[in-house]
Amino acid sequence: MIEPPAGNAHEDFALEQRLGTLLRGGVILSATVTLIGGIMYLAAHGSAIASFHTFTGEPAELRTVSGVIRGVARGDSVSIIQLGVLLLIATPIARVFISVIGFARERDWMYVACSLLVLALLCFSLVHGG
Repeated sequence: MIEPPAGNAHEDFALEQRLGTLLRGGVILSATVTLIGGIMYLAAHGSAIASFHTFTGEPAELRTVSGVIRGVARGDSVSIIQLGVLLLIATPIARVFISVIGFARERDWMYVACSLLVLALLCFSLVHGG
């Protein structure tokens, strides 16, 4: 294990450790949820013959967070897979949010401002990107 530095560098090290744990945990949670949904999907539809002649997009209910949550509550495997994707998207957003809090606690206002700008851009692109 890496030894933490002394002083203010210790706070930086602790923040980096928390962010690393958050990213690992988010990816593992996302992969687990997606895997569970995939197993459920294959158990129900694994023997179906795929048709590659026509393209059908995702249903409208899977294009909103509330629709995905409703599908997960029903036990819909495709909704569970979609939830895994949403968790994967949320992981770096949570990282930026935690960074804002960490930089504010360290009173590093330049990094707070930069992180808030990044967070605003991420949120804007999620809301208006589709």
